[in-house]
Amino acid sequence: MEPVRRTPELLTTREVAAYLRIKERKVYDLVAADALPVSRATGKLLFPRDLVEAWVRRHVAYRDADGPLLPRPTVIAGSHDPLLDWALRESGSEIATYFDGSLDGLRRLAAGRVIGAGIHLFEPDSGGWNVGYVERLLPGEPIVLMEWARRRQGLVVPSGNPLGILGIADLVGRRVMARQPGAGSRVLLDHLIATVIPAGEVVRLLDPPARSEADVALAVAEGRADAGLAIEGVARQHRLDFVALAEERYDLAFWRRDVFEPPVQRLLALVGTAAFRSRSAELGGYDVSGTGTIHHNGP
Repeated sequence: MEPVRRTPELLTTREVAAYLRIKERKVYDLVAADALPVSRATGKLLFPRDLVEAWVRRHVAYRDADGPLLPRPTVIAGSHDPLLDWALRESGSEIATYFDGSLDGLRRLAAGRVIGAGIHLFEPDSGGWNVGYVERLLPGEPIVLMEWARRRQGLVVPSGNPLGILGIADLVGRRVMARQPGAGSRVLLDHLIATVIPAGEVVRLLDPPARSEADVALAVAEGRADAGLAIEGVARQHRLDFVALAEERYDLAFWRRDVFEPPVQRLLALVGTAAFRSRSAELGGYDVSGTGTIHHNGP
């Protein structure tokens, strides 16, 4: 995959004024106030373009409903992932989270309300993951889609699997805890049911749906559901049995400029360390050999 593009060139005062669409006098005022990143190494003012772009991005605002313009928070939305949750804390990234499903995350990203989104959205037409959704929901935007991990997705069932559930076909007539529409697990479950279950047969999806994969596992552990679709790591955490169905790709979608900001850089610095590999092995069901691979790099 192509690397993330980073523009390294230096801009002059006139070029910065043209880029920001302000007068050169205003550029000097911003420099005097230490508000704009600048280098004086050569005896004249030079502006690293990537830092100027990052400065602009930090001052982007979004409108919350009909309210006032608000600064965009340093938040990752989308689908919850236990390894990501741990890494955000362990790296000291200072990135907050708002996990409410993959599609919700992409919509918040498109609205400029978050810096990134974790997604695992299956694409039946291609058999791939995530790229088509990014291209449709954020067409032409400078979005980087970066692989976080491959995860084993499957059926979470009670310890000992007393009902002998071995696949999607065995869910007919069973109580199944599913995620809300728009969650990556729900997209995959709906596809598998439509593909495997004959017409006229019914899989009973419990209502209300679970808002997280941990809620899926909890429903099974408490006996409120016979099975649910979640990742292997969640089944292990709750000491439940797991029936593997697919290997999915969980990606992180970022605005390109934010990839080079300190919060994301601190997160990425943890990837590839022994601690990261050890944690992924402890959680189970992860393949992090491709972590950091770029699968989409918008214009």
